[in-house]
Amino acid sequence: MSSIRSRLLTILIVSTGLVWLLAVAWIYVSTQAEVERVLDARLTEAARMVNSLLAERRIELALADDDFPATEFQIEDPSYERQLSCQIWSLDGRLVGRSEHAPDSRLTEAGSGFSESVIEGETWRVYAIDNPALGVRVMVGDSMAVRDRLVGDVVKGLAIPAALILPFLAAVIWVSVRRGMSPLNHMAESLSSRAATDLRPLPDENLPEEIAPAVHALNGLFRRVEDVREREKSFTAVAAHELKTPLAGLKTQAQVALASKDGEVQENALRQIAAGVDRTSRLVRQLLDLAAIEASDRTPEILDARPLEIIRRVAADMPSAEQRINIEGDDDGTARFDPVLLTLAVRNLLENALCHSQGPVLVGTREAIGGIEITVEDEGPGIPSDELPRATDRFFRGRAKSPSGSGLGLAIAKEAAARMGGTLALKNLKPHGLAATLSIPAAG
Repeated sequence: MSSIRSRLLTILIVSTGLVWLLAVAWIYVSTQAEVERVLDARLTEAARMVNSLLAERRIELALADDDFPATEFQIEDPSYERQLSCQIWSLDGRLVGRSEHAPDSRLTEAGSGFSESVIEGETWRVYAIDNPALGVRVMVGDSMAVRDRLVGDVVKGLAIPAALILPFLAAVIWVSVRRGMSPLNHMAESLSSRAATDLRPLPDENLPEEIAPAVHALNGLFRRVEDVREREKSFTAVAAHELKTPLAGLKTQAQVALASKDGEVQENALRQIAAGVDRTSRLVRQLLDLAAIEASDRTPEILDARPLEIIRRVAADMPSAEQRINIEGDDDGTARFDPVLLTLAVRNLLENALCHSQGPVLVGTREAIGGIEITVEDEGPGIPSDELPRATDRFFRGRAKSPSGSGLGLAIAKEAAARMGGTLALKNLKPHGLAATLSIPAAG
């Protein structure tokens, strides 16, 4: 069943009906036990009352003559009239008295106390008491059919109203569930009427406790989506601006080469075009790298592997600068990382170091507390102290910018490290240079 409302209605109505049936069964059992206790007490009191009347001679019995018919009498208490049957038997076995409507057969063959007997197919509950002074035994009995009918009438008195109330109760449950689900309906209506660009948070005041977590989660999702959308807008605007500049330069240099007849001017323009193509190609690749890192549908594939293998592979993909890259470290050192993300981080750190330094670049790995560190050191001018906190921002190039840089290398390395659970730290070296340290968790 897909509807929560229908499921709640079914559960509540069925459970209420079962509880009601169990209550009726419990009332039937308890009522029957209580009725039997009360009626047994009535039998005892009636027998004692008749015995008392006999002792006070208020009932005359035919004890002297065997042929004298048994005395018939009525119990003075009207509450017992036509409900109890009473017999008085002599201890030698003669019926000497009985109440009106009492059966002619002996109520019980048992002695004093309670007993049950069947007379003419009818079960009787009998209480007997002996009076040795008068030589008689008083028996007072109840028909069990009357008792059962009494219990049945009590249960009917409860069951019939219950059966009549159940439809009304079901209607009350239906209305209650409908009203209880109304906040969800209002929330659904509010969301369905929104435009796709409307990411305002839902009202979260005076919410039911069961709905509040869902509303808070949705508002959190709206905030994250809004952040991603704003970041994409900013990224698109800045990327378009960054691409516009080198493309305009390429066009200008191409026009210079076409317009000039001087071979030296044409050669210089072609060199500028080649450099611009390299810069634009690197910028486009970095933009694609950043988009790949931030892809929401990609989960990092964390593996146990050797970072030094990744570093050597990245250096081998830079043939023009491979001789400037010096690699140091333990070939057996392992760490947990995503090979794709680590490749992106190391490549951008190396490119950043090569762009800002004409000297050698040192890459080293070492074990650290809780992980492994990869450090890339160059001999460039470094980053001014006031610009270090912003150095990893996207498209931030600072005062010591390189003509071939785009301000994305450190941002990509930082984002890749964060996706692997690591960090990126920058530190200026003495007397000059920059050290970028990538920390990733240790294996295991």
